[in-house]
Amino acid sequence: MGVQGQCVNGYLDWQPSASISILKERAKLLSDIRTFFEKRGVLEVETPLLCSTASLDPHINPISVLYKKLEFSTTLPKEENYYLQTSPEFAMKRLLAAGSGPIYQLCKAFRNDEVGRFHNPEFTILEWYQPGFTHHDLMQEVDELLQVVLGTLPAEKISYEAIFQKVLHFNPHTVSLDHLKQVAILKNVILSEDITKTLTVDDWLDILMTHCIEPQLGLERPMMLYDYPITKAALAKIRTGNPSVAERFEVYVQGIELANGFHELLNSEEQKDRFLKNLETRKALGYPVIPIDQYLIAALESGMPSSSGVALGVDRLLMLKFQSSHINEVVSFTIDRV
Repeated sequence: MGVQGQCVNGYLDWQPSASISILKERAKLLSDIRTFFEKRGVLEVETPLLCSTASLDPHINPISVLYKKLEFSTTLPKEENYYLQTSPEFAMKRLLAAGSGPIYQLCKAFRNDEVGRFHNPEFTILEWYQPGFTHHDLMQEVDELLQVVLGTLPAEKISYEAIFQKVLHFNPHTVSLDHLKQVAILKNVILSEDITKTLTVDDWLDILMTHCIEPQLGLERPMMLYDYPITKAALAKIRTGNPSVAERFEVYVQGIELANGFHELLNSEEQKDRFLKNLETRKALGYPVIPIDQYLIAALESGMPSSSGVALGVDRLLMLKFQSSHINEVVSFTIDRV
């Protein structure tokens, strides 16, 4: 933890929340990440953090910014709603469609989310894309990165279905709502009636994952879950079969969700349809309506190469590296000090 400073002009916590020694190690970790990708010929890129649209995922809330754009034809500024990006994903996919080849980015991201042990509204994200990779290929590269920067053992890989069968003894692709409620009761997952009466199968799967499965994942070596239900596809490609699955993966280390990756969806019409469904959900939940990213749709229409991409939380990576108990121990200034 940073040293508590003396009160100066009424501001007690002027000092950094992280120690200077941790911040030096943080800089080394970022350097090691860049070296990892340089050796693999992956290009570092930068994309805008302030954009006219953002993620439409109902579970992700961007921070909006009122931007006063000066118009030369008038003395009055034109106010427009912009968003701080929750991820550089959309812009990086436009670079892929333009022929960038493999790319990565280390940048800030922003989410209007809870503040707590693993969350700060402003955080650092590592995101990269590999043309020609399947999600399994990219899982292997994530594994290699973790071995380099965390010194972990090779990861264990298991399907989303298999982990539910192993821990909770049911098939998440076919389970009923009533059975999920029964499992929650058996596992002492207690929620108020006002909450439970509106929960869907997807909601219960997320709750049981968080409460019953996640704490057991990646305790000795990283754990990678793959092939999620199609209702959790987000921006991932769907592979038809029995059952059909979303070619998506998540990475856990010591019970902490560290990364989320996709074998990327390429079909522009399907992407537009998913965006529209997300908007319907956001409206039903009373969330602000966000414009669809037409630039991304146009990029997909032009022909983005088959690719896989992943986003990894750098602050959580640092927490794992230094066995920190709280995110404020690895970032220079948390939201309560800015």
